Amino acid sequence: MSDVDHIIVGSGINALVCAATLGAKGARVLVLERNDRIGGCMRTEEITAPGFIHDVMATTFVLFITSPAYAALGKDLARHGLEFCHAATPTGVLRPDGSHVVVKTDRAANVAALNALSAGDGDRHAGDVGDIERNAGLLFGLLGGALWSYPTTKLLAGEAWRRGPRNLAAFMGDALVPARGWLETGYKSDTAQALWAPWVLHAGLGPEDAFSGQIARVIAFALEAAGAPIVKGGAKNLLAAFEALIRERGGDIRVNADVDTIVQAGGRATGVRLASGETISATKSVICSVTPTQLYGRLLGDTAPKRDVEATRVYRYGKGNFQIHYALDRPPAWRGEGLGDVALLHLTPGLDGVSRACNEALRGLLPEVPTICVGQPHALDPSRCPEGKAILWLQLPEAPRHIKGDAAGKLQAPADGQWTAELREAYADRVEAILANHIDGFRDSVIARRAYSPADLETMNINLVGGDPYGGSSTIDQSFLWRPFKASRNHETAIKGLYHIGASTHPGAGLGGGSGFLLAGRL
Repeated sequence: MSDVDHIIVGSGINALVCAATLGAKGARVLVLERNDRIGGCMRTEEITAPGFIHDVMATTFVLFITSPAYAALGKDLARHGLEFCHAATPTGVLRPDGSHVVVKTDRAANVAALNALSAGDGDRHAGDVGDIERNAGLLFGLLGGALWSYPTTKLLAGEAWRRGPRNLAAFMGDALVPARGWLETGYKSDTAQALWAPWVLHAGLGPEDAFSGQIARVIAFALEAAGAPIVKGGAKNLLAAFEALIRERGGDIRVNADVDTIVQAGGRATGVRLASGETISATKSVICSVTPTQLYGRLLGDTAPKRDVEATRVYRYGKGNFQIHYALDRPPAWRGEGLGDVALLHLTPGLDGVSRACNEALRGLLPEVPTICVGQPHALDPSRCPEGKAILWLQLPEAPRHIKGDAAGKLQAPADGQWTAELREAYADRVEAILANHIDGFRDSVIARRAYSPADLETMNINLVGGDPYGGSSTIDQSFLWRPFKASRNHETAIKGLYHIGASTHPGAGLGGGSGFLLAGRL
């Protein structure tokens, strides 16, 4: 491909959104992916048994279908075959004693269900999600907008005028409340607290972290409003739609194209050199959808600005993820009414259980009772497996990147702290025992199991440092204006023509494509 305007390094959701959006304006874009397929954390394979279609990593696209990127690209992606499957019961929680509650895409039903747990809890839920609705302009403007920009300055000035400066400051202070503070002061039922506590993990936070209460409320609002959709036939079909759209708009995509170096001339990024030795030039920009470690370490090497090298040195990555996938010969017989139709069901003892498992993982321990997120894709999309069969998608968001020990005192940590195949399977057995306590005849229904440790995930995608799928810790000091670095400004770098997008940049992790869309709009 000649006359390339923009080169994009990496092919996750932000890279694809960026390429498709730039292409709509007539730019010639080349996407380069080092692996043998595009997608980043979106990968679909038959990893257990023939006919069982698994999304290996990311699977739920609520952040995408509610994003500005989807509003701009959705009709064209649908034209290229993208279709979503939905469930009326997006989430729920199941505790060890069998107590449970299910959330629907129906506020009145949710209010009734939570009030049944404890009088007033449902009314508090209505108030919480209603508060997100009432403040949507401000919240989503900050969560998804370019922070160093005139529109954001105008937004904040307008809110200060409308609310008054002190009330705006109070709103910001309320937004910093940790999930524990929000849940313990707002909900009397332990099951209601258990319902929302695990969701902060999916934002790369823990229940004691600042801002985790607000992000949990935002997630509660999004799930109730838009559900927990998955791509019909697997996330691979979203990737196929993006590839077709990018090519339709004059762009190109190359796989097995490992970028080794950012080429510079006169203090400006002018292209890239591949590991094969090939050099490709770009007339306008090089855009990297990678972690800071990749950008300021491998890709820039000795030419990286010293300030950014130091900032990368102290940049923190978060907990690892652990994934397990099952092929079952029948749908799971949950010991709880209505659980078989839930898109994403959390198994946890409750708020304290989430907190404990999170803390254990942060300290390098294998959690004794991990928080388990169980996806049931077959309930939304029967095409994922043979008729009458089922698949389960399990995510454990609290796995140590470097193992120092086992909180249960039963598994031996390797001397070097690294995950091994033996330890991976032993830990998966711990998780399976919890599943078997909640599903009648579970072990007899298993056709095959496939587990992935944090180390396995990093092997598939070098941007998942230590198995962290969120591009780095998402605590408040590494979010918003300070993501990835304290001196970061939107998606600029200190090198002209070189831009940084992806989960490590604002608006952060998730499948919303926000950083790619923001940068493309600017360029």
